Amino acid sequence: MKFLRTLSTARLVALITVLVVVAAGSAALAVAASGSGGPTPAPKPLAQAVHDALAGAKPDGITADIAFTNKLFPSGALTGAVGSALLSGASGRLWVTNDGRGRLELQSNAGDTQIVWNSSEVTAYDASSNTVYKFTLPAKSSSTPDAGGSDTPPALSDITSFLDELSQQATVSGAQPDNVGTQPAYTVTISPKHDGGLLGSLQLAFDAANGVPLRIAVYAQGSSSPALALEATNISYGAVDPKLVDIAPPVGAKVVDLSSAAKDASGSTGADQNQTTGLAGVQAAVDFPVSAPDTLVGLPRKHVGLVGKDAALVLYGQGLGAIAIIEHKAGPGAPAGAISGLPTVSLNGVTAHELATQLGTVVEWNQGGTSFVLAGSLPPAAAESAARELK
Repeated sequence: MKFLRTLSTARLVALITVLVVVAAGSAALAVAASGSGGPTPAPKPLAQAVHDALAGAKPDGITADIAFTNKLFPSGALTGAVGSALLSGASGRLWVTNDGRGRLELQSNAGDTQIVWNSSEVTAYDASSNTVYKFTLPAKSSSTPDAGGSDTPPALSDITSFLDELSQQATVSGAQPDNVGTQPAYTVTISPKHDGGLLGSLQLAFDAANGVPLRIAVYAQGSSSPALALEATNISYGAVDPKLVDIAPPVGAKVVDLSSAAKDASGSTGADQNQTTGLAGVQAAVDFPVSAPDTLVGLPRKHVGLVGKDAALVLYGQGLGAIAIIEHKAGPGAPAGAISGLPTVSLNGVTAHELATQLGTVVEWNQGGTSFVLAGSLPPAAAESAARELK
């Protein structure tokens, strides 16, 4: 928890975007603008289209030009934050080898961002803050398929079952024949049926011949343009020189080890302490009063548990529409929190800082000797109302 409490505003906001981009990059996403014309594949049911694409011959590598769009943070929301390619959007290049290594380079006037991954680690270097974010990936088990693509694709029946289960929670479109970046492709749109918070839909296009994702875009409710998107043109398939993906960050850059932060959050002395759940048990384990009313803005309390040794996690509601609150004892002098450089709001007579995005809101404040961080996929007014109900 100390990591999140002391992270600067600029680095916190950049980190949020890093995680989104890393998630896309580590999945070897090559994204391309649609509407480029060219042939489209034959219409197929979605399950069949996915099966046939995954069963196709895997490329020896991927090279593409990249455009990264970030409209996640509305105008004025980042007052005081340093600009970077991760915050303002950028163009760049993508390289992916056939053994799962890759590099995504984004370029902007504020400085480049380099995201590099392999089977064991993901690193993201943000030149605007001269910071490297590192995360160690879980070790593979003996049953984990190789990254080289030699594993057998899932059976059609397995894909059908998965889509049937997904359809219980989300509206899943059919496989729309498309041409993306001159590649015959299928486009699929997924929208949550309920408890989706501010998420409107996720759109994904994949190459009909080999299953490589060719577009990913995240839309907020009511918006016709994506909040986040990766787009690439001039896609080519072929062997990639390993030197293009084996790039080390500059010597002397500040290193933020997200693996250590995650370990600290889960408790480094063993899993037993994280098995403490329930309001009474958590209250007995911490030295500050835990605020956890039965309901919050009409949502029922679903969980109270420990985070590390000294913080409480309280959850309300479910799905993407849930609200999460992390509470811990405020330090001496109630130091500024992680988003202290962002706009302020008044909550029950105290000053709170607020990070508002198209997909959710984070509010942080100190009250009565306790530090609160409230986050949820809800608009600022709803987040502030929830925060005011915590005493």
